[in-house]
Amino acid sequence: MAHGDITHLEIPVTDFERARSFYTALFGWRIEAPPGYEEYPMWHAPNQISGGALTPRKDDFTQPRSVVEVDSVADALATAAEQGGTVLVERSPIGETMWWGLFADPDGNVMGVFEGTM
Repeated sequence: MAHGDITHLEIPVTDFERARSFYTALFGWRIEAPPGYEEYPMWHAPNQISGGALTPRKDDFTQPRSVVEVDSVADALATAAEQGGTVLVERSPIGETMWWGLFADPDGNVMGVFEGTM
């Protein structure tokens, strides 16, 4: 994927098994947790391009959010702040070759940014 591509959609859920059953039946998504990320089951659409994750619902995470691939999470978060957004999560490691961060745009919409390779 390239800078600016939406890499995936995170869906907040309270019951993973219920959500897995629901989205598998509804859309035919294949849902499984990658090794080492058992608490972050990933879904893959039949086109093998679209995907995302079923993520624990929290008080500050109640609506789905898009995650966009960027060349640099640090640069993207800095630009978001310069343009009137608010950085919610600074550049944080996911693994040895992946990083993420969160920001809110000026209207309060929360989005994630992702850098790296899986």
